[in-house]
Amino acid sequence: MKNMKQSRKAGFTLVEIMIVVAIIGLLAAIAIPNFVKARATSQQNACINNMRQITAAVNEWALETGQQTGANVTMSELTPYIQLNSNSSIPPCPAGGSYTVNPVGNIPQVTCSLSTLTSQPHKMP
Repeated sequence: MKNMKQSRKAGFTLVEIMIVVAIIGLLAAIAIPNFVKARATSQQNACINNMRQITAAVNEWALETGQQTGANVTMSELTPYIQLNSNSSIPPCPAGGSYTVNPVGNIPQVTCSLSTLTSQPHKMP
């Protein structure tokens, strides 16, 4: 009589695959909210940095052109005083907001339309 060996093919059982999928799902559930929060925080910080640069450009423009407190300035007048992005324009808010330049001497000098957000407001400290 021939000795019949039962050969079992190597592979994973359904239970093992389900456990791995559950672990990956748990890790994703923990990680995704943190990524979203980190993205919002980095956009807020970039926006605040842009507002600081625009404020410095307004102050430099007012000083060089001899403007008094209360003088109005447009974004196009600030282009020589600020580092432009690759599109040769003043950097926009990374979160999609828009900047408003207030008259010279106002505090804050520049505001973002997203400054009214409750969770991550784009306001200068």
